[in-house]
Amino acid sequence: HSVFLYHAIQAGMNMGIVNPALLEVYDDIPRDLLEHVEDVILDRRDDATERLLDFAETVKGSKVEKGVDLSWRENPVQERITHALVKGIDAFIIEDVETARLEAEKPIDVIEGHLMIGMNVVGDLFGAGKMFLPQVVKSARVMKKAVGYLNPFIEAEKTEKQEPVGKILMATVKGDVHDIGKNIVSVVLACNNYEIVDLGVMVPPEKIIETAIKERVDAIGLSGLITPSLDEMVYLAKEMQRQNFTVPLLIGGATTSKAHTAVKIDTQYKNAVVHVNDASRAVTVVGDLLNKKSSAEYVAAMKKDYDEFREKFLKRGKEKSYVSLNEARKRKYNIDWETSEIVKPKELGVQMLKQLSLKELEPFIDWSPFFRSWDLHGKYPDILTDKVVGEQATQLFEDAQDMLKEIIAKQLLKPKAVFGLFEAHTINEDDISVKKSGKEVAVFRTLRQQLKKRDGIPNIALADFIAPKESGKTDYMGAFCVAIFGAQELADSYRAKEDDYNAIMAQALADRFAEAFAEYLHKQIRTKHWGYSADEGLTNDDLIKESYKGIRPAPGYPACPDHLEKETIWELLEVEKIIGVTLTESLAMWPAAAVSGYYFANPEAKYFGLGKITDDQVTDYAVRKGISKEKARKWLHPVIAEQ
Repeated sequence: HSVFLYHAIQAGMNMGIVNPALLEVYDDIPRDLLEHVEDVILDRRDDATERLLDFAETVKGSKVEKGVDLSWRENPVQERITHALVKGIDAFIIEDVETARLEAEKPIDVIEGHLMIGMNVVGDLFGAGKMFLPQVVKSARVMKKAVGYLNPFIEAEKTEKQEPVGKILMATVKGDVHDIGKNIVSVVLACNNYEIVDLGVMVPPEKIIETAIKERVDAIGLSGLITPSLDEMVYLAKEMQRQNFTVPLLIGGATTSKAHTAVKIDTQYKNAVVHVNDASRAVTVVGDLLNKKSSAEYVAAMKKDYDEFREKFLKRGKEKSYVSLNEARKRKYNIDWETSEIVKPKELGVQMLKQLSLKELEPFIDWSPFFRSWDLHGKYPDILTDKVVGEQATQLFEDAQDMLKEIIAKQLLKPKAVFGLFEAHTINEDDISVKKSGKEVAVFRTLRQQLKKRDGIPNIALADFIAPKESGKTDYMGAFCVAIFGAQELADSYRAKEDDYNAIMAQALADRFAEAFAEYLHKQIRTKHWGYSADEGLTNDDLIKESYKGIRPAPGYPACPDHLEKETIWELLEVEKIIGVTLTESLAMWPAAAVSGYYFANPEAKYFGLGKITDDQVTDYAVRKGISKEKARKWLHPVIAEQ
């Protein structure tokens, strides 16, 4: 530290740049060094700087070696096993479990005794907010290793296996490929002695129903990330009701919410339906639902809460006012096309990005969502020094960096991308006609805001950012798809070794690389391929804040929530043929670590939320797209206003 300050003072710096992962405990800093540094920082002496510089010359850049504290190895076997589970240390667990096995009457006693005592401590700490999700997943890794070692002994003695406190079926619904959240909840529940029947991703409802009956599960947990998954959950609730199911239904995933669960799902199933918004709640919720003494009272209270919530939610929705589609179009976002800057792309047509290294994508990673995926909330890098989660966030980040280096060095993940830039103009008010060599090759349908606003505030559609045909101007737009291949295989290789922690880490990093890839490619488009912002000098923080010129909205997101438009992108760019990214029947992308969307370059283009639309726009959209109104309602229903 003193050597750093020496150079900092010489350079005239007034603030040091510090890696929080390397900070020492304040009380552990040598007293003589601490005195000299405090004299400078607190300005306690006139000669403080000179004294620190003199002191710095006596320090020969010695590296602080942090020894591994193994004093806990001297404790009794139960304390050692508990310590290993709480700290997630698997180095000695086989040795300790074997010691416990030799002392026990039956091998099963070690699971039901030593290991469950330790896991109960983990559960108590997690429930009290003194332990966090990454630690619990590491604890599960230790637990699995221990149980895996004991199982052959249990089988050999033909003793009864440990009875779980409940059996939970977990599945990502049909058409959806995202399973990080599901896997985390499964691990946390397994840590608390629940047996998990994990059906994986893209699971059809009939398989969920069939397995639930066959396995006699005590609860069903459904996960989904994309909006079409919400329909699948509603359908399954209806089917469970039709078949007279009585088991609780748990709902989770990024697009799910208490509102959707209360309004759309709870009304279809007379038994318990609970929205579980994070893994930390899962254990408590399942425990309450399966508690024979108090579950009836808990479910009744939950139903009442959802009834009240639903009534308030629907009332609030009806209080909002909407304008007709024709009126909304009159209030469109108006751009002066006579003066607006239109830049012709340097390269028109479809292109594939070749020979890209993951190393090039690393600087574009936004780390804040990575921590959120582990239920650690805070903005990077501040989260690393957060009073509550800082220590755990720092350890998680270090583990992520270790895996990141290995992924890059061994090329364990492969990035692929395809994009296209085309002539375009607006037609039919809200559609964008895309041309290649003067011939129309695709039409993108956009949706327009219909919420009634103050005078002068426009009702926006993405089509407003492209010059209309009648303007006589030739405008341009783009489309893209980027994907990271290999994440599932990498995660599976870790799961084969009972290592859920690194399996989840691999998928979380693949997601970060996919988003970083989208950011990287957008910059290449702006500065090179299209070139409308060739001289931008934005930092990664600027990119995260979306400080760039132009936008890259994605089908399924607030400005364009219609997933059907992905099909048009796939046809226009030949995505599946060129880079191998496929669409499920619910229009989720596979591999899951993928991003697709549009490019708009107009300086006035901006991100916005569509909000709710009314029936007249649904009808108009169906006619423009050439599909039935029933199909239009199916895909647009999450944004259709209840009237």
